[in-house]
Amino acid sequence: MIDGLVAGRLYGEAEQRVDKAGKPFTVAKVRAATGEGDMLFVNVIAFEDGLCAALSGLRDGDAVALAGSLTPRVWTDKQGNTRPALDMVAHRLLALHGGDALRVDE
Repeated sequence: MIDGLVAGRLYGEAEQRVDKAGKPFTVAKVRAATGEGDMLFVNVIAFEDGLCAALSGLRDGDAVALAGSLTPRVWTDKQGNTRPALDMVAHRLLALHGGDALRVDE
């Protein structure tokens, strides 16, 4: 597990889901730039109520910075090219939504 900080823009809308035990969680995608200028998708999952609410309040394209544990992975696009991605279990969030800063700690 890697502790990390990812900054980027929300890609699409966050989705609230419920696990088999009935506990709610939220998933989202963040599009972030790499050091080489390429774009990387970060698949985010959050379990804490305040963090889930904050993610759900954001809209497509809102700027966001998330801290949490990262797992690197690789996926294959439709053309057969391999691409890097990250999975994150988020613990903290800082976002700009409608010009206002929002910070949520677990």
